Amino acid sequence: MNKIALSCLFFTLSACIVFAQQADTSASLDGFMRSSDKLYVVVASLVIIFAGIIMYLISIERKLKKLEDQNRNK
Repeated sequence: MNKIALSCLFFTLSACIVFAQQADTSASLDGFMRSSDKLYVVVASLVIIFAGIIMYLISIERKLKKLEDQNRNK
């Protein structure tokens, strides 16, 4: 569970860093994307991608835990 939390924290911090570096040009880009309603499409796409990555990490964590339990029992 700690690995999942660390992975989520890593993705959140990396997203913050990316958004922090783009603060200079975001005003004009934000206005353009909001005016044409593309911002919500981009945000929805990012949410779907991150949800997929998190689900994939959770499934890998479960598989690894199952394999570790099998190796301990042998």
